[in-house]
Amino acid sequence: MGEFGALLGADGPLAEAVPGFESRREQQEMADWVGEALLEQSVLAVEAGTGTGKTFAYLVPALLSGRHVIVSTGTRTLQDQLYHRDLPMLARALGRPVRVALLKGRSNYLCRHRLALAGHVGSLPGFEVPSARSLKRIQRWAGLTRSGDVAEVTGVRDDDPVWPVVTSTRDNCLGLECPEYARCHVVAARREAQAADIVVVNHHLLLADLALKDEGFGELLPGTEAVILDEAHQVPDIAAQFFGLNVGSRQGVALVRDTLAELARTGHLGEPLRERLHAIEGAFAQALACLGSPRERIEWAALPDAFIEALHTAQSALHLLVEALAGTGSDDSGLRQCLRRAETLAENLQRMLGFAAEEGIRWVEVAGRGFTLGFSPFEVADRLRELMAARPCAWIFTSATLAVGEDFTHFLGRIGAIEARTLRVASPFDFERQALLYLPRGLPDPSDRAHTTAVLATALPLVEAADGRTFLLFTSHRALKEAARLLRGRTGFEQRYPLLVQGEAPRESLLRRFRELEHAVLLGTASFWEGVDVRGTALAVVVIDKLPFASPDDPLLKARLEGIRRAGGNPFYDHQLPQAVLALKQGFGRLIRDREDFGVVAICDPRLRSRSYGRLFVGSLPPARVVDEGEEAAAFLRRRLAEAGAAARALGTA
Repeated sequence: MGEFGALLGADGPLAEAVPGFESRREQQEMADWVGEALLEQSVLAVEAGTGTGKTFAYLVPALLSGRHVIVSTGTRTLQDQLYHRDLPMLARALGRPVRVALLKGRSNYLCRHRLALAGHVGSLPGFEVPSARSLKRIQRWAGLTRSGDVAEVTGVRDDDPVWPVVTSTRDNCLGLECPEYARCHVVAARREAQAADIVVVNHHLLLADLALKDEGFGELLPGTEAVILDEAHQVPDIAAQFFGLNVGSRQGVALVRDTLAELARTGHLGEPLRERLHAIEGAFAQALACLGSPRERIEWAALPDAFIEALHTAQSALHLLVEALAGTGSDDSGLRQCLRRAETLAENLQRMLGFAAEEGIRWVEVAGRGFTLGFSPFEVADRLRELMAARPCAWIFTSATLAVGEDFTHFLGRIGAIEARTLRVASPFDFERQALLYLPRGLPDPSDRAHTTAVLATALPLVEAADGRTFLLFTSHRALKEAARLLRGRTGFEQRYPLLVQGEAPRESLLRRFRELEHAVLLGTASFWEGVDVRGTALAVVVIDKLPFASPDDPLLKARLEGIRRAGGNPFYDHQLPQAVLALKQGFGRLIRDREDFGVVAICDPRLRSRSYGRLFVGSLPPARVVDEGEEAAAFLRRRLAEAGAAARALGTA
């Protein structure tokens, strides 16, 4: 055991200083590998099974390395946990004072200039106006806050229309020309980050910085000696967003809104300029009308000609606005920024309309009252490799799901780091004792229309044996809706087992109610397959309807598959299969989150037995005992719940 592992041992300083600390051999091994990678400034990928304690395993060597470290996470929840809880606690326990900064994307910070401009926005017709109550609440808070982090504000919904009005984007930020630059919260956060020893960011912000699409001022990475990416399995998909191009109708509408406000403020809002702005708004509205009802994604080839014509009209209208704004002769910083935004939007529309088929894949996504044009190159691995090579420092990638079996080739290929060192640390949990993997026989093929009905028939005896306490995880929204309808049609089901359905309330609200109710049944799709932590007896059953192969109609997936095909690879075996294996590992991982957890994971896909690749899926899952009889799985649940109840009663009377 090395020096970092020793610190995490039973006799180390953390055992005494951290409440509930548990010495784990797996955690100590990971800490030593991370420490070595930091020392050598090498590339390391670590798969750390659930319960390893990987957060401490990378934070301890990072704190003691003396290096300037960026820690990037996939979720805001983990970002806040690292900054507010884990890092301060570890620094105290290790006796190592450290300067830590939390850095979020600019939309998380109040923009003082736009707050001052909000009065002009509110006086203009045709826009969703923030409520006076929300605006006053933010104005009062603005006079008190030091960080400007909008998470401090209570009583204003996340989707309140006030937020786009009082926060900035990369497009509308005035930068050095802003009259509030000296008091800018984004600038202050960046300065604090550049002076810190450890900076906690998220993957979107880090990759925006890597792709030179800066969300603040100045790059994060110069001077950085190590980058640690937790929840690293998300990185390739997020990277694809930043190495492609996205142009949205909301950008056009926001440009119109902000330009109207700036023109009104400066006294330049005449009828000719108003008409130019309305022409832009009208062109984007016409394009949206051509798309009909919202759909997840529409391929470029399937778009109607009228939609493409409307985009050309919007591009022409933007060029006319550029001429008109230039013609005002104003040197006002706000108007100059609007001019630059109009030029950029026109240029991006032109790029989007001009991409050749061999460059990548284009699509349109419709949501609510807007649409987004998307372009993705066929592969991002080369770009990531070039960017890491240009910034020679330690790069450490970690997650509970990086390897297919023992093999990291798929993940390393996607991040362009095929030569990286790898470590797979198994979970310390006793899965043979704590969990059963139930693979029911006789189910119809997943493409069969009766499949969802059969899944519920398989799940219901487990729900009854566990008295609720069940996650039903689906690979499609269609199956989820059908399952919810069928369960609600069962007399008395909801009265006995409260039904919580994704989409009917925010995710965190559904999870909170699931924990509180104890006997609930929760139905979820992709967002519940990972990042969900329910410990104890509130969750005892996870039912997965199908192997999580991504939809072959998704344009982003098509881009990756075509890139693999062009390189001479096999799209199914090189991408679709390993991605599905990793996704299934995430779904299985919802069940056992603690040493005392127990339960059953049921996977209702007959391909696990009928296809040769089924062995790869099962072999990549934790080593739970496999059964194929529903009664055996139900008996396991009844026995373990009875034991847990008896233990709780004994504890209550002790």
